[in-house]
Amino acid sequence: MKYHVKVENQEYVIDINDENSIVVDDEPVQVDLLQVGPLGLYSLLIDQESYELVVEEPRFGYRVTLGGNTFDVQVADERSLRLDAGRSQLTTSSGEQFIKAPIPGLIVNILVQEGDEIEANEPVIIIEAMKMENELRSSRAGTVAEIMFETGESVEQGAELIRIA
Repeated sequence: MKYHVKVENQEYVIDINDENSIVVDDEPVQVDLLQVGPLGLYSLLIDQESYELVVEEPRFGYRVTLGGNTFDVQVADERSLRLDAGRSQLTTSSGEQFIKAPIPGLIVNILVQEGDEIEANEPVIIIEAMKMENELRSSRAGTVAEIMFETGESVEQGAELIRIA
C-alpha cells in the first residue's frame, strides 16, 4: 500500500511491499519495526542500523521522537487523499456545515468538543463500520456548534453528527 508522509516540511511517498521491505521515494529500504515497551516505544531497524523511537498520537497526525529530536508527522493513504480532494471541491466557506455519517456505524471517538475552533481537514469524529474505523474530517475551518451523538451510539447513513458554524 502506498502512503504519503509529511515530516515537518519534507514529503515522502512510501510504498509498503511486505512486512520488512518498503520503497521510500523509489528507493528500496529494508526495515523492521517492533514495539518494545509501553507508551509508544519502538525499535526500528533500517538497513541493519538500529534506532529507538517514541511515537505519540496527538489530536491529529503523529509526534515522533528520534535521537533527542521530535518531528510532527502526517500520514495519508491514496484513498484518503482522493476523498479529501473530492471533498475540497464541495467545500462551502461560510454558513453551517454538517458532518454526516457516510455509512451506518458506531461512534467510537469524538475528537472535538462544542465550542472548539477547528481547521479545514481536521479530524472531528471516528465511526466504526464493518470492523473498519472511518475518520471524518471537517471540510472547512469553523467552530463546533453542536455534537448530536455520543461515543458508543449507533448512527444511520446520512445522520447529522456535528454542526460546524
